[in-house]
Amino acid sequence: MRVMIADDAVLFREGVARVLTEAGFDVVAQVGDAASLLHRVRQDPPDAVVVDIRMPPTHTTEGLDAARDLQERHPSVGVLVLSAHVEPHYALQLIESGARGAGYLLKERVADLDELTEAIRRVAAGGLVIDPSVVAQLVGRQRTRSPLDELTDRERDVLKVMAEGRSNQAICQRLYLSQKTVEAYVRSVFTKLGLHQGADDNRRVLAVLTYLRG
Repeated sequence: MRVMIADDAVLFREGVARVLTEAGFDVVAQVGDAASLLHRVRQDPPDAVVVDIRMPPTHTTEGLDAARDLQERHPSVGVLVLSAHVEPHYALQLIESGARGAGYLLKERVADLDELTEAIRRVAAGGLVIDPSVVAQLVGRQRTRSPLDELTDRERDVLKVMAEGRSNQAICQRLYLSQKTVEAYVRSVFTKLGLHQGADDNRRVLAVLTYLRG
């Protein structure tokens, strides 16, 4: 799998590149700003990019802006945005466009090679990845009555794991449920949230957005 890395912190960038290379990824480019990332992707699109949310020149949302640009111009390129802090509103902005192959992960997760590599593979395959800390903060907010109130506790458990971008198989492993049981819960969640039509991938994203918005 071909990956590009964008982060203005050279040591961090080099560290991520090294661990990904050792894990079998082909790191085809390392850059220090969003403009350089977009230029390299235009020249030779990779399977996925890993981009810091804050980069030169303003160190605000350059990485997030680059992610949106890539989602629009290169939808086949998975985008994993890294952030040093839990910033739920940025995570929502990233996925509310409805684009496939997007993720928001805390930088501290980079220390867990399995989690990092799994996240990159999921966004490259068109999946959605949201850091569990972001999910926890979003769902902990005060909210008014919503369709979520119709869900059973177990259906909420399934949707919570789904909100991290996990597959049905991963939900089975996390919650110790059979494949058929998880499929039944997922169908029930779709029905109770009013998601009756469309591809399952799209309904999963819509269900996650409903969950995160509360």
